[in-house]
Amino acid sequence: MKFLSAFVTFENLHEVRRLCHWGPVIALSVIAICSTMAMLDSIIWYWPLDTTGGSINFIMLINWTVLILYNYFNAMFVGPGYIPLGWKPENQHDAQYLQYCRVCQGYKAPRSHHCRKCNRCVMKMDHHCPWINNCCGHLNHAYFTSFLLLAPLGCSHAAIIFIMTMYTQLYERISFGWSTVKIDMSAVRQFQPLMPFSVPAFAATLFALGLALGTTIAVGMLFFIQMKVILRNKTSIESWIEEKAKDRIQHYQTGEEFIFPYDLGGRWLNFKQVFTWSGTPKGDGIVWPVHPKCNQHTLTMEQLKQKADKRVRSQVQYQVVEDYNGACCPLSKGLQTFFRTPCTEEPRIALNKGDIILATRGTKWWMYGDKVLNEEEMKGKLLKSL
Repeated sequence: MKFLSAFVTFENLHEVRRLCHWGPVIALSVIAICSTMAMLDSIIWYWPLDTTGGSINFIMLINWTVLILYNYFNAMFVGPGYIPLGWKPENQHDAQYLQYCRVCQGYKAPRSHHCRKCNRCVMKMDHHCPWINNCCGHLNHAYFTSFLLLAPLGCSHAAIIFIMTMYTQLYERISFGWSTVKIDMSAVRQFQPLMPFSVPAFAATLFALGLALGTTIAVGMLFFIQMKVILRNKTSIESWIEEKAKDRIQHYQTGEEFIFPYDLGGRWLNFKQVFTWSGTPKGDGIVWPVHPKCNQHTLTMEQLKQKADKRVRSQVQYQVVEDYNGACCPLSKGLQTFFRTPCTEEPRIALNKGDIILATRGTKWWMYGDKVLNEEEMKGKLLKSL
């Protein structure tokens, strides 16, 4: 199996260190708690193994856990695929259409981007995911998206088990303060539980239910976001590049028609570029099938235009009119600003009223740029660098 081979053929042990990060620790803890509690609740209190339904339910719970972990570890350890260090296009003439990466000492192939966390240029980079402590890109995009689908499904199943366990064990009497309310339930237990449903068992089940419901909602939303870009054969970064392309064309009134080059014209065709029966996506991560009106460097040339536009726009200065503490999701600045925070790893810059910034681009709620440092701040920055 490819998963086992990936585990055995590590070139170095630093891959195993990906597990030593808050993201995988939390993710695996949630998986372990939800799956373990669902199995225990089923066997001990809700649906014993000596019934046909209980056996099927138990097998399904194990199946969810295995599939979730299989795709999770593949997304983590197979990785996104990296552009070789010092890479150059076969045709040297094409180098003029590509960006050069000073860290990797090579050109960035089409659809690749440099990840500051991984310190490499990543093939078809979508984003760096802290939950797998790795990038989501060309080789692991399908595994990552499958994990995003399976986790909510498995947690939904577990949540039903938790609810039914508490329902069947607490139906006789539920106390509210000083009064005792007797509830007549039709679903009476037909078997004797292996052990009493104690307060610690109730607390553990309730805690696991909260984790399962939270995971279902949060990861389910991420799944729909991923599928939205996959069905258009895009990545999250490329969606942002396309948005900036339309903004550039509208700002300068160039009359250009920007066509996203990797949308093959059909959702099924785009879907098959990521998901295959073998688990290995189509392509080598460097050369891609493109729209008939585009070429291999349509998007990279647009990126170069945006870089040039960024240099021009960065000459415009803006004065800050309100303090900002650099929070990722500042609730004090309004709900629109809170919910429309950019999904990017770029750091937020704390600002004080009266500061000067150079903005390169922006939306109605957020701006991108740099703060103009005064003499004292420049001296402080120099001292820190020494």
